[in-house]
Amino acid sequence: MAQTSFTGPVASANGFIGSVTGNITGNVTGTLTSTTTTSTALLAIGNAVNTSGKALGATLYNTTTKTFYVAQGSTAGSTWIDASDGTTTITPV
Repeated sequence: MAQTSFTGPVASANGFIGSVTGNITGNVTGTLTSTTTTSTALLAIGNAVNTSGKALGATLYNTTTKTFYVAQGSTAGSTWIDASDGTTTITPV
């Protein structure tokens, strides 16, 4: 599959790999491999980052701390750990 980055409408009958800038309207299926979020979102147990598709090992870029965080479990309350130092954690409440 080809890989590209662009801005604008996306239509694909057999898959897409790349970056989309802007809003997504419609259904998205497949595996989300990376995304960005904030410390506030990681801390909020009801935030979608903690309630939708969270899995052990999921990795997110925290724009507040400018580091990657890795989920330590699949539940909404599972801790996120800073991948750069392995000790700084955010536990959703």
